[in-house]
Amino acid sequence: MADDRCDLLCLDLPRAEQIRRGLDLAAAGRAAVTAKALGNPTRLTIAMALREGEELCVCDLGWITMRAENLVGHHLRSLRAAGLAESRREGKVVFYSLTATGRSLLDAHLAATQARA
Repeated sequence: MADDRCDLLCLDLPRAEQIRRGLDLAAAGRAAVTAKALGNPTRLTIAMALREGEELCVCDLGWITMRAENLVGHHLRSLRAAGLAESRREGKVVFYSLTATGRSLLDAHLAATQARA
């Protein structure tokens, strides 16, 4: 038998059903979208740069991450769609920063990965 499965059926049906009824599948879906946004190395690097720089334009982020500006823009759109980054325009320049949610999630993720190292 595989090490990741029980050798016999040991289902505690009342407990399992109570837990299943209490799960919010919509919230799990939303959380998965935000977690996925940091699951890409380039997006994670961009988020880390925004945490350090607080507010940066695509030109700066392209230089910092050593990625093309159009690729950085693509990843910034993903971070914005997930609610982790926001932007503001000043004349012809668009500045990006992390949202409070983005900063919290990034900090928690980095703390968890450093604790495992």
